[in-house]
Amino acid sequence: MQKIEKIALIPNLTKKGAYACSLSTIGILRRCGIRINMPRSVIEKYRELDVSFFDDTDSLIENSDMVLTIGGDGTIIHAARHASPLEKPLLGINMGRLGFVAGLEADELDMLCRLSSGDYSTENRMMLKIVHNTESGSKEYYSINDAVISRGSLSRLIDIDVSLDTDYICHYRSDGLILSTPTGSSAYSLAAGGPVVEPTMKCIVMTPICPHSLFGRSVIFSHHSELVVNASCDDDTQVFLTIDGAKTVIVKKEDRITVTSSELGARFIVLKEKSFYRVLNDKFAEKR
Repeated sequence: MQKIEKIALIPNLTKKGAYACSLSTIGILRRCGIRINMPRSVIEKYRELDVSFFDDTDSLIENSDMVLTIGGDGTIIHAARHASPLEKPLLGINMGRLGFVAGLEADELDMLCRLSSGDYSTENRMMLKIVHNTESGSKEYYSINDAVISRGSLSRLIDIDVSLDTDYICHYRSDGLILSTPTGSSAYSLAAGGPVVEPTMKCIVMTPICPHSLFGRSVIFSHHSELVVNASCDDDTQVFLTIDGAKTVIVKKEDRITVTSSELGARFIVLKEKSFYRVLNDKFAEKR
């Protein structure tokens, strides 16, 4: 693989231990001859170190060979939305809880030196393209984990209709609906009773949230599918569309949400020879 010479290092300093981990990471990378770029927003913490700073995330990543995050899955998922259009690979150091997307734990930093020699592999991950069509126009979003249609704070069920490639297929009366990638199958979808899908596969997983039905199983669709979702509820209950747990918009009764696989994809660096299912088992065992 390509020898890494410049890394965009993005730490989430709200995570316990992330600052100390970042200092250790910088020390190891510099000893391996790798230059480090960081966002200018953290300059006060790293001003005295041999680091270059960039004003915006896109410039930071564009001027680097890869992205290295320190934090939880949310940190690397946020970075992936910027790295994917620029075709830059990512690696996460886990400082969160489960950290399914992260490739290293904080006690495995010595493996980072393999980046400078190209001694690593990569995994390609599918992303979703979500188009929110409203009376005033449409807006596109991209997701590496999931798109969730859910109710507001009032305890009212919402009515959800789903079509596949223009053909109506089902109706749910539920708390919501999760449309996830294989990467996101081990996140909210799993908690809602969905299946675990190997993350390098290409498919869309649809999982209802607490459906008021005797038949509320998850359904897996081909990545060639186009799913269209309409959601409605009582006038005093709001419906929301949430992308990767970060971006939330209000959904009105007449709106249409279209979900397809995206032409963009995320590329993750792999340093450890451990299967996804071994990682999955180890992660849950650690948190018992």
